[in-house]
Amino acid sequence: MTAISFTMLRLEGVRQLRNPYTLAFTLTMPVVMYLLFGANGGYADLSAGHGNVAFYVMISMAAYGTAVAMSSMTSLAASEAQQGWGRQLAMTPLSTAGYALTKLTAALFFAALALVLVFVVGYLTGAAASEPWRWLAAAAIILGLSLMFGLYGLGVGLVFNPDSAAALASISMTFFAFFGNVFMPLDGIMLDIARFTPLYGFVALSRWPLTEGHLTTGQVDPLWLPIVNVVVWIALFALLVVAGVRRSRSRR
Repeated sequence: MTAISFTMLRLEGVRQLRNPYTLAFTLTMPVVMYLLFGANGGYADLSAGHGNVAFYVMISMAAYGTAVAMSSMTSLAASEAQQGWGRQLAMTPLSTAGYALTKLTAALFFAALALVLVFVVGYLTGAAASEPWRWLAAAAIILGLSLMFGLYGLGVGLVFNPDSAAALASISMTFFAFFGNVFMPLDGIMLDIARFTPLYGFVALSRWPLTEGHLTTGQVDPLWLPIVNVVVWIALFALLVVAGVRRSRSRR
């Protein structure tokens, strides 16, 4: 039986909302960073693609927030499984697949919550796009592609020490964001390097409804470039999960 446990889902949601780490890094930090770099600047109302700069920064911070939520929460789920939680589950009607699906649903909920918070604050502070559908398209791309970072978090949780896996997953997301053209516009060799990082394709596709590949440097990314980036990193994250599963089995 693989059905989601709604009781466990509710308890997981309450537990995460009481977790200061979740509140600070998953929900609050993306909003604060948007307010610092998107809403308060004198450039917020300047044109950017089919909207303004505030909308551009809002998309970036929402994408970052969902990536952190997915990676940190799935890494925590993998760590719990390694610490013997699976033996406790064997005493309940919930299957391992049901446990995994429940945890993934909880991660998606918090990813969606992070996205909604940033979008609501963006709307209230002047983020604008030329047509309403661009808001919906950006949100759908962000939430759909954020599942790839669920794979990443799962792999990190299986490969690394359970006590530090969740922190490592979210901290590495911040590192990837700095070097992935998410927090600040990059140029030259730094932009060339950024195109190979995990967050570059994800955020570039999230911005596509606004920018259609146009960068702040005046360059234009062809659509295939971020798509290839995402596909390659999904494959690499899947390999990380496979390596983690094999390592966890070798410990037994």
